[in-house]
Amino acid sequence: MKYNSINPALFIENRKRFAAKMKPNSIAIIHANDMMSRNGDCHFAYRQSSDLFYLTGLDQEEVILVLYPDCPRGDKFKEIIFTKQTNEHIAVWEGYKYTKEDAAQTSGINTVYWLDEMQPLFNELILLADNIYVNTNENDRAVMDSPSRDVRHALQLKQEYVGHNFERAQPIFKSLRMIKSSYEIDLMQKACDITNSAFRRVLATTQPGMMEYEVEANVIYEFTRQGSSGHAYTPIIAGGKNACVLHYIANDMKLNDGDLLLMDFGAEYANYASDMTRTIPVNGKFTARQKAVYNAVLNVKKEAEKILVAGNNLLDYHKEVGRIMEGELIGLGLLDKKDVLQQNANAPLYKKYFMHGTSHHLGLDVHDLCHRYVDFEEGMVFTCEPGIYIPEENIGIRIEDDLVVTNGQPLNLMSNIPIEVEEIEELMNSEVVV
Repeated sequence: MKYNSINPALFIENRKRFAAKMKPNSIAIIHANDMMSRNGDCHFAYRQSSDLFYLTGLDQEEVILVLYPDCPRGDKFKEIIFTKQTNEHIAVWEGYKYTKEDAAQTSGINTVYWLDEMQPLFNELILLADNIYVNTNENDRAVMDSPSRDVRHALQLKQEYVGHNFERAQPIFKSLRMIKSSYEIDLMQKACDITNSAFRRVLATTQPGMMEYEVEANVIYEFTRQGSSGHAYTPIIAGGKNACVLHYIANDMKLNDGDLLLMDFGAEYANYASDMTRTIPVNGKFTARQKAVYNAVLNVKKEAEKILVAGNNLLDYHKEVGRIMEGELIGLGLLDKKDVLQQNANAPLYKKYFMHGTSHHLGLDVHDLCHRYVDFEEGMVFTCEPGIYIPEENIGIRIEDDLVVTNGQPLNLMSNIPIEVEEIEELMNSEVVV
């Protein structure tokens, strides 16, 4: 792995918390992600199931975790890893795979079997249990075109063990993964620090005439150099009018003198995501109008941070951010105060210029598994990303940081990333090259 070894105490604690939420005499089965075919005999780069990684730290295909906290056979069988047995052929063609000892050391699980040893023991444990927890993708943003390994196995289990009661693992994962431990915050801070380095490289190298993909190349260079596995999501490198396309990912246009460049990217480190957006002037100097709009967005972000606190909730938070945005848009001459007072509450006028939400959960997934309708709690991590988009003026500006909810003001994991107009202009016009 490119990242440094993670203290298995993280995964031991995560399993303990998961087991505490299971019904008595229950067994849970969590699978690794499939290898995804790209073409011919090639595969896409492998990315582990966030749920399996959360409980084990194992970052390899063909792994199954079985949890049975009340197993009557004894402690040895309360936590079991089944993994693919390596051999000389695999070592030659694919390289290193976990040994039993390595899997145990990484996960903190002492009982490790090869997959071809699984069936007799697995069947016995299932028959001892009353409830079977199966794992499906219940991220409400997910669009699943094909069943995962978890789902395929769940369907098989339901056919073979028709007398058992089946339970959903995802509500447990949602309640746990929303609250980050100190270990997780440290990993996310590392991802944010790598993103900071990439952004500073962009500031030092961007100039008119470059292609958007050249900026992207500078980003991935810094990610790779510092041990990131790559982008936490498909990056947006959007110059000029492209910045008004919210999910623009072509990244293939020329950057013109006088235009703005909106960049939404984040490094992934140890499978944990960062998510940053910055908007900069291609030539290193904001125009007066660009600066005014930029500072309006920044003001909204600063005010939003003040209410991203424990006890608030996403519904009330987004309503209040919308009210703050209305004031800034009126100040920019984009909205009329009288029209705002008479607007349809279900179709606020600010949505013409700020059409997306302000914050989403962040963690192992960039849009992390969550329950949208619970109050904010200490340890939750959110993005904060207001924006203003004015296509007729060729202006699209979004600013985004990653914030940890605390008992007071949130902890900004991106506090060291340049954000003020003067800071950005100074760095872009410096002769220092990263």
